[in-house]
Amino acid sequence: MQSQKEQILRDVVTYALLIIAIVCLAGSAAVSLTSCSQKTVSEDAMTGYSGYTSKSTGPALSMSAAQHCPVPKSERSYALYNDGSEFSAEEYASIHEGGFKSPLYDPLSTFSIDVDTASYSNVRRFLTNGGMPPVDAVRIEEMINYFHYDYPQPKGEDPFSITMEMSQCPWNRDNMLVHVGLQGKRLNYKDVKPSNLVFLLDVSGSMGSRGKLPLVKESMEMLVRELGRNDRVSIVTYAGSAGLALPSTSARHRRTIIKALDRLEAGGSTAGGQGIELAYRVAWENLIPEGNNRVILCTDGDFNVGVSSTPELVRMIEEKRRAGIYLTICGFGMGNYKDEKMEAISNAGNGNFYYIDSRREAHKVFVQDMRANMFTLAKDVKIQVEFNPARVSQYRLVGYENRLLAAEDFNNDLKDAGEIGPGHSVTALYEIVPAGLGMGAQRVDPLKYQESEPVPELRNSNEILTIKFRYKNPEENRSRLITRVLDESSMEFGDTSDDFRFSAAVAGWGMLLRNSPYAERLTWGQIQSMAEESVGPDEMGYRAEFIKLVKTCRELNS
Repeated sequence: MQSQKEQILRDVVTYALLIIAIVCLAGSAAVSLTSCSQKTVSEDAMTGYSGYTSKSTGPALSMSAAQHCPVPKSERSYALYNDGSEFSAEEYASIHEGGFKSPLYDPLSTFSIDVDTASYSNVRRFLTNGGMPPVDAVRIEEMINYFHYDYPQPKGEDPFSITMEMSQCPWNRDNMLVHVGLQGKRLNYKDVKPSNLVFLLDVSGSMGSRGKLPLVKESMEMLVRELGRNDRVSIVTYAGSAGLALPSTSARHRRTIIKALDRLEAGGSTAGGQGIELAYRVAWENLIPEGNNRVILCTDGDFNVGVSSTPELVRMIEEKRRAGIYLTICGFGMGNYKDEKMEAISNAGNGNFYYIDSRREAHKVFVQDMRANMFTLAKDVKIQVEFNPARVSQYRLVGYENRLLAAEDFNNDLKDAGEIGPGHSVTALYEIVPAGLGMGAQRVDPLKYQESEPVPELRNSNEILTIKFRYKNPEENRSRLITRVLDESSMEFGDTSDDFRFSAAVAGWGMLLRNSPYAERLTWGQIQSMAEESVGPDEMGYRAEFIKLVKTCRELNS
């Protein structure tokens, strides 16, 4: 009888929320969570939502909240679904896909690099559980950068090599696709700096399920077993309040650290801001000059006590990063996962962001790629591309929507940007429309007070674009510049490298997941074929796993 009452109550809550969402869509009512602004249900989300797991028993929908008060001047989307046990809500920052631009009016494309991979593993979690992901969970650049690419190691003084290729765009054969690969120098393990790590672990009640705190403890144990004798670990926990679970301890005392992890249990509310304050204080008190000083935050992001709004947390992290302490954020769990909050914090804190959905992913982040993820090769890495209007009519950056910078930010060394670890690679794709095919960008009237024509001496140039990179060494505050030029030397798509074709397949997959209008007539089957023909060496099986996920999408959309 009790279970029947609980089921009836769950159904009542589910359908009540559906009714509210429909009313909002009609524009006849405003839904306010804390006297904030209206939420509306997007048409795309209603027709393509994803939040079901294989055990879902109720309807699923996605809500988009314009100007929701914790996030000024931005939007937030919600993935709402009934997972069979309780009503769940996940939060994602809304993404507005970038369109085509004219190099005559917008000649510069400027953005911060991004080595985060959280979006890919989170999307994998949705698909593995039998549902399509919400569109705003899909950040295409993070999906592309999840994979390793066979870029050459740098040979000169600069810590990066730069690889560029150009060929036909697979989703629009009239256009071209430019592939840019940045490869960081691998770490010399003989010169590894000692680490001062602070594990900041969420042990609140929301972390009690199997895919949360138990997986956090396993993940941190994996990392501990990878540390050297000169490394140190502290453990800070937070629930209703923050506390020091383990003072700074040498990694030589591995058993002591693991026992402290084993003792952790979940319960209480979530004072995340207080935990961050304590973690940075502990990191500062044990700071290793010129060492690797880093806070590793493991949470579902559901902060609800004290400093908890996204802008408050971002401001706090921006203040802390000046101390030279880096931040790694690892998201765990489902149901109340706050992706939007964690991504914003990691971007503000000289950090990187991962989503751990399994022991296999934990092994990838904390064992296989540990040194790339836990050390910093260069900071404030920015890219600026100038297109030659004599050769390019329109261009579009694929992904990186929340990493865009103003053109003047490129030369501003006070402007924060992304970090890259040793051995990390960063890949960016541009879709370009060749000169003479003026389709894509929104037209504007000719300028009255200045000319908008290509430089006469470059009209016959074979240069497609000039790309510039700025970066700072970790201990420096003045940036260094690298410049390269891409000439008009394209090849047939089938003759390009495996990396070119595979990254194009991942980008196309992301566009279909986002219902992108730029996907043209691209199909799941074409993406699968593209990926199967470009797997290349795949020792860990990550590219093979990608093909399985594409097949899942075909089945779910058949």
